[in-house]
Amino acid sequence: MLPNFPIRYVEPVFRPPSEAQSLILPVTEGCSWNHCTFCEMYTAPQKTFRARDESEVLDSIRRTGDQYAGEIRRIFLADGDALVLSTRRLLAILQAIRQHLPAVRRVSSYCLPRNLRRKSVEELRELAAAGLSMAYIGAESGDDEVLGYVAKGETFETTRDALDKLGAAGITRSVMILNGLGGPQLSAQHADNSARLLNATQPEYASTLVVSFPMGEALFRKGFPGWRALTQAELFKEMERFLSVLELTRTVFRSDHASNWLVLKGTLSADKERLLQQIRQAIAQPEAAHLRPAWARGL
Repeated sequence: MLPNFPIRYVEPVFRPPSEAQSLILPVTEGCSWNHCTFCEMYTAPQKTFRARDESEVLDSIRRTGDQYAGEIRRIFLADGDALVLSTRRLLAILQAIRQHLPAVRRVSSYCLPRNLRRKSVEELRELAAAGLSMAYIGAESGDDEVLGYVAKGETFETTRDALDKLGAAGITRSVMILNGLGGPQLSAQHADNSARLLNATQPEYASTLVVSFPMGEALFRKGFPGWRALTQAELFKEMERFLSVLELTRTVFRSDHASNWLVLKGTLSADKERLLQQIRQAIAQPEAAHLRPAWARGL
């Protein structure tokens, strides 16, 4: 960290790939749920969940403005689910950003669906008017059986309700689905119901990542007996099924995370057939599909 940098970070720090150019502003530590058996992001002891002291956050914004007021264009509110904070506190943060960092044009955050149950659409509209422009929702799956096995603490309906609230408030939604999360036994219903969730909510952005376990699979397998990772070919077939069921009007789709073997980019439904053709080519001739090499794949 740079000497005298105005923000205190508790490592490791995570952000979506699309926030690479954003200032990361921690307003919480860790994740308020933190039971998902597939997620290792906030399991370190220093990442025990807490709301960061409000005075520290506001002071960090003020001091960042003193040093970088004209340079910051985007801010990502960290850690795992900043929207767990009260509307009052979030409004204070957003108002401070507007006051001290006037060049900021986008403020975004991760969002757990459960944390919107106590927020009304009107409250979310207030947050949008104050500058909150995008929320990243890790839906992971639209299938209730899969969600139960991985201790997500959500269902198809709770995730849909949260996405509908955000959409009604005018907050851009980016939804993430985990390719391979259901293993081979639940692959078909995972693909179908995840597509059904996106069809029902029509998010502005959607992406897929491949489930992976850099710290081992023991915890995940304890809650999901009999699970195994999909092979490369099975991952492609699940993705083919998922995309085939999607009926989206205008959603930017990305499957370009470092965990993905096959990079897919397009707008749905305009590019649906082209993307399906890419996947089918990868299934039929993986050696000719320009796949990401194993050494280049990551979290």
